[in-house]
Amino acid sequence: MNDSRFNDARFADTPAPPYYAVVFSSLRNEEDAEGYAEAADRMMTLAAQQPGYLGAESVRDADGVGITVSYWRSENDILGWKHQAEHAATRARGRSDWYTRYITRVAKVERAYDWIAKTAS
Repeated sequence: MNDSRFNDARFADTPAPPYYAVVFSSLRNEEDAEGYAEAADRMMTLAAQQPGYLGAESVRDADGVGITVSYWRSENDILGWKHQAEHAATRARGRSDWYTRYITRVAKVERAYDWIAKTAS
């Protein structure tokens, strides 16, 4: 998906498939917004340092529903991230302090398509 015509950091710059996607859908409670924001930033920074990490995309609406998709080279890389000590501790804190509900799904990306609007010349 590498396209130098449009470099938008809100979109992960993934390689050609296959690779894996971890889809984390969550519902935040209204507690400790500052602590949550700090932890979320730290997890994005830490994930980017892990073997096999390819990128991530994340959004959250005003009602607290969020979706983060992280992309990984292999299932083993995903398991390495899952078992990374600081990430595991932050997940536990998420369950006790920040989330009402979350769902994690893992999928293999077989195809990916990218469309970019033409800019005026």
